[in-house]
Amino acid sequence: MTTLTDPPKEQFRLSMLLYDTRYRSATIQVIALIGFMLLAAWIISNTIQNLEGLGKPIEFGFFAESASYDINQRLLEYNSQDSHLRAAFIGLLNTLVVAVLGCITATIVGVFVGVLRLSNNWLIARIMTVYVEIFRNVPVLLWIVLAMAILIEGLPAPNAFRGDNPTATMDLFNTVAVTNRGVYIPEFLFSRSLGDIHLFGTSSIRFDISLDLIAFLIVLGGSIFTMRKVSAWAAAKQESTGDRPKIWHIQLGILFVPMIILLAALGFHLGYPELKGFNFRGGTHMRNSLIALWMALSLYTAAFIAEIVRAGILAISKGQTEAAAALGMRQGRIMRLVILPQALRVIIPPMISNYLNLTKNSSLAIAVGYMDITGTLGGITMNQTGRELECVLLLMLVYLAISLSISAVMNWYNNRVKLVER
Repeated sequence: MTTLTDPPKEQFRLSMLLYDTRYRSATIQVIALIGFMLLAAWIISNTIQNLEGLGKPIEFGFFAESASYDINQRLLEYNSQDSHLRAAFIGLLNTLVVAVLGCITATIVGVFVGVLRLSNNWLIARIMTVYVEIFRNVPVLLWIVLAMAILIEGLPAPNAFRGDNPTATMDLFNTVAVTNRGVYIPEFLFSRSLGDIHLFGTSSIRFDISLDLIAFLIVLGGSIFTMRKVSAWAAAKQESTGDRPKIWHIQLGILFVPMIILLAALGFHLGYPELKGFNFRGGTHMRNSLIALWMALSLYTAAFIAEIVRAGILAISKGQTEAAAALGMRQGRIMRLVILPQALRVIIPPMISNYLNLTKNSSLAIAVGYMDITGTLGGITMNQTGRELECVLLLMLVYLAISLSISAVMNWYNNRVKLVER
């Protein structure tokens, strides 16, 4: 009778880390990782020793010092006596404003141009082609400078609005003034404001947040949550009965009625700009530097997005269009309801790179005097304090955090719209 037994297990030997294919790749990776960590540790240690030898050890106490410079465009209260940290925070907000406005505008313009490039109208298609080729083949810095020059030289000065026979007038029922010093628009004011809440920091490094903004976000979040519930109810109703109830008016009411009630409770009203002395007073002042940077980055990036959109649309089978047309759908609805939703799966991944490029290109704001995070932390603050390493490292971390956040949001959306295999 034959008895089958398991072969004896091979005993582990150190030589197997190099000669056994089961362990060799892991061994090489561990050795490479240790070598990289040792090299990084040597660079960091050498840098710290050299800085200490120069009398400049790494420390961030300079953030509490007075910045002693003004920021002309800002969202929050700021003066020259505030700290460098406060100035960097204001610059960060300015960067985020340009990034958000630029991404939204570039997306709208890019989708519009990309669709029109495929138009059957020869003239329209060629005009869009010329736009794309001109903007994407000229450096964005030149577009920023050109936009600034056009705004300064092409718009009227504030004194043109003065006198019995002014050569320039305000727009939109005398509520908006477009001048060569910027655009003055109505500002949001609250007669019964809830005030601000102090989060943390001292008098020199203060961080406050508006309770009005918190209330607005809470109401908006509640409205969006309720709208999603109503949409889910309508979808369930359609699934069970085959008839989808009309809910657009319900959703509009859910979105706007709570907002209107909140604004009325806070005493919302508009503050209009008025010409006083040599300039306009009141309202919200959007400086030419902000507008030039916003428009140049948006139009430049839109040229690349247009090509991405065109490629995404061409990636969809022509049979989809023919099938939708056979059902009696018009061209506009076919594009909006059939083609673009499928093309998004092709469009979104390269679109992320263009959003990141727009955000990083906003660092060119210093060319037109717009004080973003590069102009504050990486510019004046670094020059005043002499803390080059600290400022540059923090600036890199800020842009890295912004870029990773944009990537995370867009990747989440990409996962929502991608095809799910059954």
